Amino acid sequence: MKFPFRTIALIGKYKTPEITGPLLRLADFLSGRGVAVVVDNLTAEHLDRHDFPVLPLREMDGQVDLAIVLGGDGTLLNITCTLAPSGIPLVGVNQGRLGFLTDISLDTVQQTIADMLDGKFVTEQRMLLAARILRDGEEVFDALAFNEVVVHRGNVSTLIEFEVRIDGEYLYNQRADGLIVATPTGSTAYALSAGGPILHPSLDLIALVPVCPHTMSNRPIVVKSKSRLEILLHRAHAVRVRLDSHTHFDLQGNDRLEVTSYSRPAILLHPLGHSYYHTLREKLLWNKTL
Repeated sequence: MKFPFRTIALIGKYKTPEITGPLLRLADFLSGRGVAVVVDNLTAEHLDRHDFPVLPLREMDGQVDLAIVLGGDGTLLNITCTLAPSGIPLVGVNQGRLGFLTDISLDTVQQTIADMLDGKFVTEQRMLLAARILRDGEEVFDALAFNEVVVHRGNVSTLIEFEVRIDGEYLYNQRADGLIVATPTGSTAYALSAGGPILHPSLDLIALVPVCPHTMSNRPIVVKSKSRLEILLHRAHAVRVRLDSHTHFDLQGNDRLEVTSYSRPAILLHPLGHSYYHTLREKLLWNKTL
């Protein structure tokens, strides 16, 4: 990570008009601080006016020192998987409610970013997952996930049948609606609603959480992040693999899905005083009395 931040990319939630005003005000603020500002090409298409350089996300490697994402957690998930390989740190600005990842409010964004420009921030590394699909021994798909890799059935009301192996060792055969492979970040997303454990994001762990398994004895299991997970589809009619909310691929019988931790972590920056436990209390309403 390069500091001080001399060039900052601004990225807005795709096709969200209400982001235009805050993004341009932030861009003007940064320019006033002597920071070079670039805007990603998709965001630039929806701005009313701007005279900032435009760069596609995949061309930002080596060109920007920091990326500020305005939107929600879903937007940041997508952007992170694109920028993480380049090591660009990210800051999330939430356009509405407090998010798990986008923890800076629009109301305080300029002061918070000013503090970050002065070095007042907390750096956090979070694990990503790398997934690939082998069909007849050939790789036909690969992508990254920040929250989870999910194997799930489509609109057909039949259970999926699959086999799971960890580091080559047989774990179980399962009939279920699906299987979630989650990072600690993703443990508070889909995996949580399926009964999985909450994992602190600093942990190097992967959670396997079955979705509506056809047995009362099957429970989530947590394994080390260096594990190599293999999911072999025995019955795959209308079955899909989904990575976070932005990438999917249709599976066939005997396809093999391999999931490992990605070699580089995502780098998130937070304001001083950031607390994961505070976020849990707020988002999960733990501070509310019944």
